[in-house]
Amino acid sequence: MDPQWLTWAKRLQAISQTGLTYAKDPFDRERYQEVRQIAAEITAGGSNESVERLLELFGRQEGYATPKVDVRGVVFSHDKILLVKERIDDAWTLPGGWADIGQSPKECVVREVMEESGYVVRALKLLAVYDREKHPHHPPLPFHIYKHFFLCEIVGGEARCSSETSAVDFFSETDLPPLSITRITPEQIHRMFEHYRNPALPCDFD
Repeated sequence: MDPQWLTWAKRLQAISQTGLTYAKDPFDRERYQEVRQIAAEITAGGSNESVERLLELFGRQEGYATPKVDVRGVVFSHDKILLVKERIDDAWTLPGGWADIGQSPKECVVREVMEESGYVVRALKLLAVYDREKHPHHPPLPFHIYKHFFLCEIVGGEARCSSETSAVDFFSETDLPPLSITRITPEQIHRMFEHYRNPALPCDFD
């Protein structure tokens, strides 16, 4: 779903990152730095970010270039799904965020749900692994992202906002609030309800 210019820019950034990780020859390193510069210029030309900001962002990425990992907690209660309202865009999403180094995916999603909603949960099942580029998220982002959706059940806690969320609530499938499309799409929410109604469904993946 990403525009072609962004797909090219991501590929160039990945090539430059991996090249700078392994290249020893100073001339090769100069070439990979130039590739990174081109990736930043392409991305800046199609977005509101500056070349300088993108170069800083790309420069913090080290090692072999791989997709970033996003985790989302799917929590149901009385046929409604748990959503949190993001302060950054005043829209709703499944609780979650980037996976942290040193934690398993299960540990990450349990932490994210607790931090963003106040609920203590247990992760039960991986429902879906989606490639963000293949879904209608907006706006496009400069990195390749895999989104992991885990079915969770509440085992404690209570609704509580956080520094990142301004509201916590449960919604029926037919009465969803305005969604944070950069994080979740209506189609993905509806698919989670399908998994809820039919627990025998296998894990979705792109």
